[in-house]
Amino acid sequence: MFRSTARRALHISRPLFIAKPKADSVPIDKTAAPQGYLQGKPVKNYYVDEETNEIVIKVQPLKREGESLETMRKRLTYQSRKRGILETDLLMSRFAKKYLSSFDRGMLEEYDKLLDELDWDIYYWATENYKITPLPDKWKDSKVLKLIQQESRNEKKEILRMPSLN
Repeated sequence: MFRSTARRALHISRPLFIAKPKADSVPIDKTAAPQGYLQGKPVKNYYVDEETNEIVIKVQPLKREGESLETMRKRLTYQSRKRGILETDLLMSRFAKKYLSSFDRGMLEEYDKLLDELDWDIYYWATENYKITPLPDKWKDSKVLKLIQQESRNEKKEILRMPSLN
């Protein structure tokens, strides 16, 4: 008895349709209060795209003050490996293993800012595929990005693997 009831309860005879409201059908309050607080400061974690009138969620990166070089290198190594997209993980973790130990604070900070960008953007910039994701002006003269692009060419034609964690 239970089996047949359960089967009937889970059976859906037609696909479900969930209506999505149109962009301008829901009014957007552009003067809304902050969505919370981060390190004691108010945070508004979205902005309104003026062209499409859609809400775009953007989480601002944390500002780390007084971080030692050793701690910064460890954090950036971790963030390079755990991006969320395998292609970017592979590229950035190999780059971090090879270069971060020789970077000075300025280069580490530039790399840190690059890691704040979206994964696919980083990947397409690194592989110099600007048709899909154009390179912003702020990254055109980046020494760090040029090194990443050089690594992404894989001129030795190595089989790429994630570096070991030790």
